[in-house]
Amino acid sequence: MDKLSLNTLGQHLQTLRLERGWSLSQLANAAGIAKSNLSRLEQGNGNPTLDTIWRLAVQLNVPFGTLVEPISVPLGEEDGVQVRLIDQGKDTPQVDAYWMRCAPHTLRHAEAHTPGTRESLTLISGWLEAGPEGATTVLTPGEAITFAADQAHLYRTHAADATLMMTITYGAEGQTP
Repeated sequence: MDKLSLNTLGQHLQTLRLERGWSLSQLANAAGIAKSNLSRLEQGNGNPTLDTIWRLAVQLNVPFGTLVEPISVPLGEEDGVQVRLIDQGKDTPQVDAYWMRCAPHTLRHAEAHTPGTRESLTLISGWLEAGPEGATTVLTPGEAITFAADQAHLYRTHAADATLMMTITYGAEGQTP
């Protein structure tokens, strides 16, 4: 992530944490990250993983897009996955749209999102297995799937990369206060 994007993320994190009256320690403990890492993120430093950003969004009870808007560079490289926010909805329910790319031979386990959250994936190219762990679906280009994302889920590719559009629809619990 570039310096401008890190600064944006840091400002959003600090603003949301302070609005809730939480200390660095409280948010870090709730999200399962080190206080020093959260402090660095708020200062616009570090190299956060997608999982870290998701855990912080869940603990702050805000959509992922709230933390990363208006960051326009792809986020994350870990586990062979890149994500870029395309648009963040402002209506109720809130719907965010993302471009996502999974490298060949990727297996990404995603943690549960906020209660009531649903993901819709449309595969653009490649081959992708996705969905709740234990109940995945194989997609080929042009196919789509929608599933409850408030439970652990995964994304898996084989020999080729996969490019997809992902929309996340947040339930009432995941709405911005």
